[in-house]
Amino acid sequence: MSKLPPYVTRELIHERLPTIFPEGTTNRNYIIREMAASTIFTMLYIGAVEGEETFIGPVHVYRMTTEQSALADEKSRKDYGQKAMSKGFQPEGKRWYADNTREPIRDETLREGLIQVGAVTSKAGLPTTSSRPRYALQKGFAKLFDPDLLDEELDEAIKGWQEKNLSAAARARITLASRTADENSERVLVTFPNGEARNLSAGLSSIISKAVVEVFAHKFLKKPAVLWLSTSDAKVTFVDDVVAKAIGLDIEVDKNLPDVILVDLGTTEPLLIFIEVVATDGPISERRKSALYEISDKAGFDRKHIAFVTAYKERQVQPFRKTIPDLAWGSFAWFMSEPDHLIFLSDIERKLFEF
Repeated sequence: MSKLPPYVTRELIHERLPTIFPEGTTNRNYIIREMAASTIFTMLYIGAVEGEETFIGPVHVYRMTTEQSALADEKSRKDYGQKAMSKGFQPEGKRWYADNTREPIRDETLREGLIQVGAVTSKAGLPTTSSRPRYALQKGFAKLFDPDLLDEELDEAIKGWQEKNLSAAARARITLASRTADENSERVLVTFPNGEARNLSAGLSSIISKAVVEVFAHKFLKKPAVLWLSTSDAKVTFVDDVVAKAIGLDIEVDKNLPDVILVDLGTTEPLLIFIEVVATDGPISERRKSALYEISDKAGFDRKHIAFVTAYKERQVQPFRKTIPDLAWGSFAWFMSEPDHLIFLSDIERKLFEF
C-alpha cells in the first residue's frame, strides 16, 4: 500500500464541505452534513483515494469510533482499513454510528450524494449485490482536504475543482456515465429505432453499443436504422437484411465488419455509418477504414456518403488515450459520457479562419 494522505480531522472536513458544495448543488443536504464528513474522513483515513486500489464500504464508516479516529499514525490507519471488514471486529471506543446507518451512508451520502457530483468513484467489476468495498475519493477532491492547503490557495483549489465537476456539462457527464455504467448485469437490453428490443451479452462493449443505438443515432441522424450489431461472444447479434438490401448493401458475416452499422434514411442519399465500439482496443484505424470502404464500394456507395465513428465510454481515461494515435483521418470519435459532442479528425486542408 502506498503512503496515506495527510491526516485530517472530521471537523476540518465538515467545515470545508459547505464551501466546496455551494447552494444549488445536487442533493446538497446529503453531502455537507456530518455523515458525509465522516465518510470522507474514513476514506482519507485508510487511503481510499482514486488510483490507490484501496476502497471502503459503509461498514468502515459505521464501525469508526472517536478513539480510533484520533489514532493518526500510519500503522493504526492501515490496520483499521484491513480489519474493519472482518466479522465481529470493533475498535476500542465510542462508535460514531449504529449498524442500521448502512443504508443512509450507502444510498444518500454515497450513491445519491458524493458520486453524483464526481467526488467519489465506484469500483468497476463488482456486482451490485456484492458486500465488498467499492468506494474511493476522486483524487482531485481528496486534495481539497489537505490541512496545509489554506486561505487563497485553498480557495483557488476549490474553485478549480468546482469548475471541472459542478458545471452543468460536468453533471451531465457524470449522470450519463453512472446511468449506463452497470457492467455487471447479466444482460444489456437495447431498443432499436424501430422499437424492437434485443438483449446483448453483459459487458462494457454492450453498454457502449446500447448508447450508440439509443443515444448517438438519434442525436446525429435524421432517420436512423440499425443494419448490423455484433458483440464479442456472438458475432451476429442483429442484422436487418430488409433495409440493407433495399439500399443495396449485402451484409456478409466477415471479419472486416464493424461492431455497428447504422444508416440514415432521412437524407437524400442514404448515409452509411460504420462504428467501432472500443472498450479496450480496436478503433477505426486507416487499415480498418480501407477494409470497410471495400464493403461499401462493393455495394456501389459513393464514398462521400460513408462515415466512420469510433465510440468510447469517455475521453478522460484509457482506452481513448491509448488508441487516439491510431484513429483514421476523416473519422469521428464519440463518447458515451459526452453524448452531444463529436471529435472530427479533419483530412481537409483548410485555414483556421475557414472553419
